Amino acid sequence: MAEQIEIFSDEFEKLLGKTREVTQLETGMGFCEGTHWLDEGNYLVWSDLPNNRMMRWSESDGTSVFREPCANTNGHTTDLEGRILSCETSGRRVSRTEHDGTIVTLADRYRGGRLTSPNDIVVKSDGSVWFTDPDYGALDPDLGHMKRTEQDHNGVYRLVPETGVLTAVSEDFEKPNGLAFSPDESVLYISDTGRTHGEFRTHRLMAFDVQGDKLANPRVFAEVEPWVPDGMRVDVNGNLFVAAGDGIQCFNPAGELIGKIHTPEVAANCSFGMSDRQTLFIAATSSVWSIELGTVGARRPVA
Repeated sequence: MAEQIEIFSDEFEKLLGKTREVTQLETGMGFCEGTHWLDEGNYLVWSDLPNNRMMRWSESDGTSVFREPCANTNGHTTDLEGRILSCETSGRRVSRTEHDGTIVTLADRYRGGRLTSPNDIVVKSDGSVWFTDPDYGALDPDLGHMKRTEQDHNGVYRLVPETGVLTAVSEDFEKPNGLAFSPDESVLYISDTGRTHGEFRTHRLMAFDVQGDKLANPRVFAEVEPWVPDGMRVDVNGNLFVAAGDGIQCFNPAGELIGKIHTPEVAANCSFGMSDRQTLFIAATSSVWSIELGTVGARRPVA
């Protein structure tokens, strides 16, 4: 792959590893999403959305099917106990995989109506679960359920797992998608991907101040070209690695584009992993890629 790395600032130069090579780990997928590294077990999971399966990769065992069917899971994360939390597109819920493999529902309704199609998910250091719920599952027969929406807005939600209390923290997005906290959890970044259903619709990253269980001071962090900003991760210095139409775009905390890691197909998500958290795994349409970096993925702060 020619021109894998594009550098716009010395800031990005310092984040790169020695090899600067993007390596294909697996291919032949329908559409890859939801990359997430599990420290407990040292393996990567991701969603192969249209094929309704979750995949698994480790350095020792290679690639295998983790779960099939999986209700067309999209984004994944882990909670404070290391259990996998998943956004189910056709299942219309956020689920948790217990350590014994049992799958339980964490959230599937808001104000009496079914969620539409949970998309991406993060867990804060206090254990609260934050996720997006756009309407993609009601629009795409290959990925979702094609049933009517029961919510008035495409929302962003906060869930307290212990009580089951679910709160909408924003209902002002066209299509809320990827999300990530800054390293100190003072800011929540959320992508708006309305452009997937109209060229002149939103394709931007929003930033919010996190004030307890609420979001405040909404502002445009960056407009993303080409295509849309999708899933994202932050490093220990607050730089955002954002999946986009040409691969991974890296923004510094001021919202300046400082570099790109190109992929041959549209990127949808990414995740830091391996024992040193210096490998970035990238879900890009039919393939999963990796690149070793000179920076470290942020860990959830200790509450």
